[in-house]
Amino acid sequence: MAAVEETHRAGPVLGNLADRLGEAASSAEVVLAKARARLSPAIMPGGRLSAEALDREQHAAHGLAWLATYAATLRELHRYAERLAGQGRFGEMEALTAQIAAGEYLNQIAGGIPMNQGEWARPHELGFVAADLAPLAANPLFTAGNSAAARARLVALLAEGHAADAGLDATLAEMRQTMRRFVADKVAPKAHQWHRTNAYVPMEIVQELAGLGVFSLTLPEEFGGLGLSKESMCVVSEELSRGWIAVGSLGTRAEIACELILNGGTAEQKVKWLPKIATGEILPTAVFTEPNTGSDLGSLRTRAVRDGGVYKVTGNKTWITHPVRADLMTLLARTDGHEKGYRGLSMFLAEKPRGRDDDPFPAAGMSGSEIEVLGYRGMKEYEIRFEDFEVKAKNLLGGVEGQGFKQLMQTFESARIQTAARALGVAQNALDLGLKYALTRQQFGKPIVGFPRIADKLAMMAAETMAARQLTFHAAREKDAGRRCDLEAGMAKLLAARVAWAAADNALQIHGGNGFALEFEISRVLCDARILSIFEGAAEIQAQVIARRLLEGGN
Repeated sequence: MAAVEETHRAGPVLGNLADRLGEAASSAEVVLAKARARLSPAIMPGGRLSAEALDREQHAAHGLAWLATYAATLRELHRYAERLAGQGRFGEMEALTAQIAAGEYLNQIAGGIPMNQGEWARPHELGFVAADLAPLAANPLFTAGNSAAARARLVALLAEGHAADAGLDATLAEMRQTMRRFVADKVAPKAHQWHRTNAYVPMEIVQELAGLGVFSLTLPEEFGGLGLSKESMCVVSEELSRGWIAVGSLGTRAEIACELILNGGTAEQKVKWLPKIATGEILPTAVFTEPNTGSDLGSLRTRAVRDGGVYKVTGNKTWITHPVRADLMTLLARTDGHEKGYRGLSMFLAEKPRGRDDDPFPAAGMSGSEIEVLGYRGMKEYEIRFEDFEVKAKNLLGGVEGQGFKQLMQTFESARIQTAARALGVAQNALDLGLKYALTRQQFGKPIVGFPRIADKLAMMAAETMAARQLTFHAAREKDAGRRCDLEAGMAKLLAARVAWAAADNALQIHGGNGFALEFEISRVLCDARILSIFEGAAEIQAQVIARRLLEGGN
């Protein structure tokens, strides 16, 4: 660290940067604590959280969630700097990336955090006065972290082909390179064509992913898995999604199904299904959502009625991803019609034959129609109707009714971490495309990367993507350590989804009118990015969950 600071003391990299990042993180934590204390009386009368009050104060509560996300991000940027400095890996690229992100986030905390393009968490809405925010402005990062000189230097290094060190160990770095080579060879050249023709990810790609261990990364070795970390899942998901989010998302279905079966299945169910999911012999799909319910899973109406050795399932499901080619559905249905809310829900491992476009659901009691979508293609979305569709009674997950919602909740942490990683891949792809276009597109006699408003967009893409990456990796490491990490996972997903959309939007802006043309890849990336703040917990729901945890004492 000292060598970096000495070399760039007169340049755009701030001196004593690790210390400045640590001070920024500490100041943000102090501000967060004040915000919690000032919001608590309105939302927690008598010391207990009021759902009605939380809804009434939703804007401020969600602002608190975003503030906490920024504080966590600043903390992880500080840890990133210290970790790499200790290994002699914290060079100019890493320093510029960290200080630009930190400087920008300090300013947004003081001036207003964008919850999306049109909603801002303003300081006064969280009860702050100028004195509360003074420590933020006192940090040199506040005025000099995200400087024009820093942004220009970072983009100059990007233009030379440099990339900031993500902080991975040697094993994960090699895994990343393996996935990057696979994407460059097998995915990137065809992804846009597959998207434009609404084609499935080819089965040979699916089979190769299985051969690379994508469907078995975190599965224990006793069930045919690789027994690797959730951090490895993030690395693989990001790199595959950098090529095309559909390829990066195929592993999501396996991840969810395996977690459900590992945590809630019987010994027989684990032995039967997990090894086949690991090899790709069985392709799973998640069948949870219903029309008019969205995130309100407690209102699900699909019924499963026991009839001898089977359950007969009747009801409608929607936004089901990759169901036609799936062999196994993790199906959430109501087994107790008298029990309201979550308690009457059960999870099933529902078998089905693979279908085709001309015969999508060749199973008795099952029909459906495709939902045409802007992006996130490659697996296809369907609305499905069940009418006395039969599921073997022995395929009730865990063998006990009424456990479905609890079983599903156990998957949320991993699913949201993995979704954050997919968002990182989309954001990185947007940066790749934006930089490539800016270097080659000539206007007024020079490449447009030479114009500060273009370069500034690229700099912020790089800085925010790295910031979100560090927050995502932290959530994964918490999960690997066996600690509760729903808060960290939610924050990572919340931030990474917004970063992906901003990166895609800005990269398209760099393309100008060409970005609006379907033939340019950035048009696909923009469409793919838009879904990230909706699925696996919409941004508003995610902020609500984070705010509730914070106010109830989450750390």
